[in-house]
Amino acid sequence: MSFRIEARAGHARSGVLETPHGAIETPVFMPVGTQATVKALSSDDLRRLGPRIILGNTYHLALRPGAERVAALGGLHRFMNWSAAILTDSGGFQVFSLRERCDIDEDGVTFRSHIDGSEQRLTPERAMEIQRLLGSDIAMAFDHCPPSDAPRAAIEDAMARTTAWARRSLAAPRAPGQLRFGIVQGGTHLDLRRRHLAELAAMEEGGRAFDGLALGGLGVGEAPEVMYDVIAAVAPEMPADRPRYLMGVGTPTDIWTAIGAGVDMFDCVMPTRNARNGNLFIKGGKINIGNARFRDEAAPVEAGCPCECCTGYSRAYLSHLFHAEELLYYRLASAHNVQHYLDLARRAREAIRTGTFPPVPW
Repeated sequence: MSFRIEARAGHARSGVLETPHGAIETPVFMPVGTQATVKALSSDDLRRLGPRIILGNTYHLALRPGAERVAALGGLHRFMNWSAAILTDSGGFQVFSLRERCDIDEDGVTFRSHIDGSEQRLTPERAMEIQRLLGSDIAMAFDHCPPSDAPRAAIEDAMARTTAWARRSLAAPRAPGQLRFGIVQGGTHLDLRRRHLAELAAMEEGGRAFDGLALGGLGVGEAPEVMYDVIAAVAPEMPADRPRYLMGVGTPTDIWTAIGAGVDMFDCVMPTRNARNGNLFIKGGKINIGNARFRDEAAPVEAGCPCECCTGYSRAYLSHLFHAEELLYYRLASAHNVQHYLDLARRAREAIRTGTFPPVPW
């Protein structure tokens, strides 16, 4: 793996991560393509928007269409016509969000599919095998993600299980050139986070350590201020020579705050999910395009935004599409919100490199 830091501003850092499918400038936002698609957007749409890495999900792709099928069709990149990098989550978060459908033991998890109720089994070895078959550039270790309000003893139990599973994940075969990231758990307890970070940072199997480390189990119900305190305390202590990834978080303010603490990589479903619900991000906040006042506004969603939505269409037109439930709305709105998040990361990179990283993104 090649990862280098090129500039710093306080704890904030800008760098470059090399992957089998190209270099990624950090800080980076990774659009979420859970089921081999960023919702409402084609791969050509994404190429115009410019992300150098997107996400796929082990749990969902294993259930449908199946990792073996994707492998037989040439791997995830060919399957979805995407030539840049892909990170795959291990499926741990999705499995443990189905708490009423799963049984946990020390070897893995047995759960019921949310699609057809069929019994499924996921172990660290199987999670890594799925990601090997998909051929992603970055594969996440299989972890146990407890609820944010779980008792401390339950969080410690999940943390210990995650450590054992991390070692097995690290030892499992990988696709050629595939990087592997470990996931730090510990809830909102700083002592547990630091302990788990130390365990994963030092872990080696076959002479190889994790290529990067992620903070998991945040943004799952705790107050933003609590999450910020955890990130501010733990992120600067993560290995300086490896990428730092905050999983599944969050709002533009969340991301900007975490960049200031030294985090390099982010993903979140918020851009596309909010778009589908009428919420469009603009500098300093967001608008609800469903509000009546936008029916007659000839201005774009955001002046100066280079996305297809803003360069070609008005708020009035977006309002019409939204109320008429026209499919074009979802594509244009999703493109705009993804552009907003990509621009957020680009502005952060530029500010860090020029030594002007500000306390707020706008």
